Amino acid sequence: MKKLISLSSALLICGSAARAAELQIEKENSRIQVDAKATGHSFTGDLKDYTVKVAGNVSTSEPSSVSLKWDFNDLKTGDEKRDKEMIKWLGGGKPTGTFTFGKSWKDDKGGLQAEGEITIHGISKTISFPYSVKREGNRATIDGTATLDYQNFKLPIIRNLAVMKVEPNLTVRFHLTGEVK
Repeated sequence: MKKLISLSSALLICGSAARAAELQIEKENSRIQVDAKATGHSFTGDLKDYTVKVAGNVSTSEPSSVSLKWDFNDLKTGDEKRDKEMIKWLGGGKPTGTFTFGKSWKDDKGGLQAEGEITIHGISKTISFPYSVKREGNRATIDGTATLDYQNFKLPIIRNLAVMKVEPNLTVRFHLTGEVK
């Protein structure tokens, strides 16, 4: 009987491990963007480079781990002067950020929600946001949107000429696609 239980446990463990996989992100088909609203206009920053690792359950397509790291010098808004000012606002040098997945669940309407820890300007905060996963064969796409208030990371309100102001609420949109391996 003990051998049967041990064999069953080993099969369950091996079966679970066999269903785990990594999503090999294709940066050329993926994007991470930040939308900002300012007095009289809005703009979008595109994160041109980042490191992301995504692992999950093959049969359910649910993520089990996600880690994202970036350098704010790789966030480009299409205005070089604004990009340089952003780096100064973040403290200069090579400011970085990270996101680490914590958990996911289905909300009351059946949509997927994620929670994790984001670190910006040396401050870590837990955020939650909706996301979706689409699978077609060995291809997967993860889309989502999160809203952040940059003041929560001890960053001051951005003002220019005492008239222009960048609103503190930023929208982060992501579209990650790749092959499940």
